[in-house]
Amino acid sequence: MASNADTFDYVVVGGGTAGSIVVNRLSADGASVCLLEAGPKDRHPFIHIPAGYIKNIYSPKLTWNFKSKPNPATANRSFPLPQGRVLGGSSSINGLNYVRGQSADYDNWAQMGNTGWSYSEVLPYFKRSERRMGPGDDSVRGRDGELPITDLDLIHPVCEAFIEGAAQMGIPRNPDYNSGDQAGTGYFQRTVHKGYRYSAAKAFLRPASKRPNVDIRTNAQAAAILFDGTRASGVRYLRGGREGNASEVHARREVILCAGALNTPKLLQLSGIGPAEVLGDLGIKVRVDLRGVGNNLRDHYGVRMVSHLKDIKTFNSMAQGVPLGFEIVKWLLGRPSLLSVSPSLTHLFWKSSDALETPDLEYVMTPASFREGTVGLLDNVPGMTVGVWQMRPESHGYVRPVSRNPFVPPEINPNYLSDPRDQQVLLRSIQLARALMTTAPLQPYLTGKTNPDQNLQGDDELLDWARREGITVYHMIGTARMGPEGDSGAVVDSQLRVRGLQGLRVADASVMPVMPSGNTNAPVMMVAEKAADMILGKTLTPADL
Repeated sequence: MASNADTFDYVVVGGGTAGSIVVNRLSADGASVCLLEAGPKDRHPFIHIPAGYIKNIYSPKLTWNFKSKPNPATANRSFPLPQGRVLGGSSSINGLNYVRGQSADYDNWAQMGNTGWSYSEVLPYFKRSERRMGPGDDSVRGRDGELPITDLDLIHPVCEAFIEGAAQMGIPRNPDYNSGDQAGTGYFQRTVHKGYRYSAAKAFLRPASKRPNVDIRTNAQAAAILFDGTRASGVRYLRGGREGNASEVHARREVILCAGALNTPKLLQLSGIGPAEVLGDLGIKVRVDLRGVGNNLRDHYGVRMVSHLKDIKTFNSMAQGVPLGFEIVKWLLGRPSLLSVSPSLTHLFWKSSDALETPDLEYVMTPASFREGTVGLLDNVPGMTVGVWQMRPESHGYVRPVSRNPFVPPEINPNYLSDPRDQQVLLRSIQLARALMTTAPLQPYLTGKTNPDQNLQGDDELLDWARREGITVYHMIGTARMGPEGDSGAVVDSQLRVRGLQGLRVADASVMPVMPSGNTNAPVMMVAEKAADMILGKTLTPADL
């Protein structure tokens, strides 16, 4: 029997984006909360410098060292699938861009039978988190939240040329792509303020940690959910690594999983909740046979196209030697600096076909050339990189444990490009990107050297290049998706309660039934905000803000 010191109203697993918000909202209501985070505290200085993204995205100390299963559709490659393993989770290591998605995304969730998840119903939860510091319609943007959302303060001539070229192709500037109308181009809004990253840990968890009813335990690897009959009663965890001591923490009310789209289904399966055949292969006793656990894994598969430039300084030269020293000084003085920008400066949301009502492509542009098109490997010649991905992919895969040891990584197979529809959309996105990278405003800077090489023209050649050089965009979702009664693939209901059990919810990217149109960090924040109110029996409306 657990001591009172190890019993709380709520136990939250995962101190990332979702967990930080859930802990804040529940503890603010007076409940006692214990947070278990497998990673360390967010003390590393590179976390807080926006440009530190390049160092942190593959850090063995701050990320889960996950890799994808080799797949024929991506040239039988296995590549890293980094997810944050530190307080703040992926919001401590990500690319800082704040993208809500389209209003139609959430109306679609509701139309799939998920009551309460339409755009008008989730909008108040987007607004509650954010402190929009810039232009925007106050009817759809939040001004008083904990998370600063700011505009880019470093404007580069190549970005302006890219935007002007898009306008000449009929793609207009969009002053606020987070207003619900996403189509167009411009500069990303970021979770950056006064030159520093604002992670979910900084915005939400740090204030909550000062409350006497909050207990944050880092380096605490969750091993299994504990049950009293069919009610979740706590979590067994190991603190201090593989050789750490096993401990238990108990919940009077609920256990809430916020471990992300890869670790949440893994923990559920290790606890006997998942497809019976998967659990049986590992000798795990089946508590609830839920075939949707670990399935429906979706991610954005992107390609990054590079053009070498001339007669212009790009980030390639600004990020080394004496110029880098000047950038550091400017950052220290609070002036616009390379150190305070996100990896992608310019956005473009557009349609792969005129038959579509809303954009299905997201482009990101940076005035820097990267070797092999990979962010983090700057080339030694000036250039620009345009990345693109299909925002609502049809391909989906799975995540499942391969061992009962909680420290062993699961098998992860996103099945990128396995659906022929995704292949065709990707081809059209590459063709449009080539046109965007050769518009008249960019002509004075172009050398003609590109990746992919201009000699690659046929669909088969371009698709082969995309299979060989594309990578994840780090947006895993859907592995414990919500759905209505009768949906055999659903893991949680519209209240995010795990089916067949009591006292257990999921509140992270796992619950998303399909991919939102864009980056996933902002939608995860919304899910966490809404989950906290559901747990507390509250409903936020526009009139409350």
